[in-house]
Amino acid sequence: MKKILFLCVHNSARSQIAEAYLRKLGGSNFEAESAGLEPGSLNPYVVRALAEEGINIAGKETRSVFDLVSAGRSFDYVVTVCSKEAAERCPIFPGKAAIRLHWPFDDPSTFKGSDEEIMARVRLVRDAIRASVLELVDMAKG
Repeated sequence: MKKILFLCVHNSARSQIAEAYLRKLGGSNFEAESAGLEPGSLNPYVVRALAEEGINIAGKETRSVFDLVSAGRSFDYVVTVCSKEAAERCPIFPGKAAIRLHWPFDDPSTFKGSDEEIMARVRLVRDAIRASVLELVDMAKG
């Protein structure tokens, strides 16, 4: 079983999406977790966007990367999902990780506009993350 950690700044959107999709699409071959540098609260637009896909993360806790480090956790893959703009604040995982990847995705917490405009942008991020997760599943199996 491959252990995968997804990291972003707040663990409120992108890393949560990636974790949820890996749990759904990776089957029993993967163990997915997510964490953040400064854990916040779940982004309600992300909760809605995943619910549209039949994935319920409502009420899920956000986690600190420091908790995983202090627990001595190790992962086969650590994937950061911060935007290019937040690259300097994107967390690193100082623990053991065989492979480190970076997938730059826009931060849904920065989206502005009407409810439907924000949801449309969140869906784009959601779908791009799903595509990246599928690529990771294929790569990690080989």
